[in-house]
Amino acid sequence: MTLTAVQAGAYLHHIALESSAPERLAVFYAEVMDMELSQHSKGEWRCEGPGRRMVVVPGEDRKMAYAGLACRDIDGVAALKDRAKSEGLDILESPSPYLDQAFAVRDQDGHLICFGVAKPDSVKRKGINGPTQHLTFASNDVQAFIDLYHGKLGFALSDRVLHENGALATAFTRSNHEHHTIACFKSDRVGVDHHSYEAGEWITIRDWCDHFAKHDVQLLWGPGRHGPGNNLFIFIEDPDKNWIEVSAELEVIHDRDNVDWPQHPRTLNKWGRAIMRS
Repeated sequence: MTLTAVQAGAYLHHIALESSAPERLAVFYAEVMDMELSQHSKGEWRCEGPGRRMVVVPGEDRKMAYAGLACRDIDGVAALKDRAKSEGLDILESPSPYLDQAFAVRDQDGHLICFGVAKPDSVKRKGINGPTQHLTFASNDVQAFIDLYHGKLGFALSDRVLHENGALATAFTRSNHEHHTIACFKSDRVGVDHHSYEAGEWITIRDWCDHFAKHDVQLLWGPGRHGPGNNLFIFIEDPDKNWIEVSAELEVIHDRDNVDWPQHPRTLNKWGRAIMRS
């Protein structure tokens, strides 16, 4: 199978969240996730930091408007578009303000995923290190997720988590060398489980925790270490109850087969308490 998304070097550039109180949510991300805030037309707010961006638009709480993945170059975008067409996916217009030569598709659960080339950004933004890194969905059907992202868009399958009966609990897919770009948990709901920022080093997670404390934001989960990806993590929650992860030392994959993990608390967190989704 051709790994078209990996060949394109796609990475998670930004996401856009809906909110019934978009200004409140945008202010939270600007302050707590250390970004600059600006308001745009039709109630759209944009938060921008070093390597990270968040768009907030009016709508339903805990719902993603779209995700934007940037490719290495226009050839990668064209190859992904051709792949999507050949797999029978509808090619849609991209609403992303950050991508050029972009297109969008809807995945198996209706999430709008945009691909394009990142527009140049000459502004040197200050802030704690933590680029936007991955997005994880909640879904009733993890196999359908694999069939779409791995089977039709050419993401690589890094790891799976399986229940004792062999049923899928989680799947991790990547579009570059980092362990996962988009993942999916088996759940009784459909939507976003969490999105994540990559701090790079353990010491930077400490800096994020100190920053959260200054804003009276307590940790929801962690610190801990995941099994798949082997990354260190902390979780917080925004005012709309969206989960935010700050991760560090995520596995970099160059050439290995995907691994099957057991659905067990120690798979979710080697160090302590696990939040089991199924």
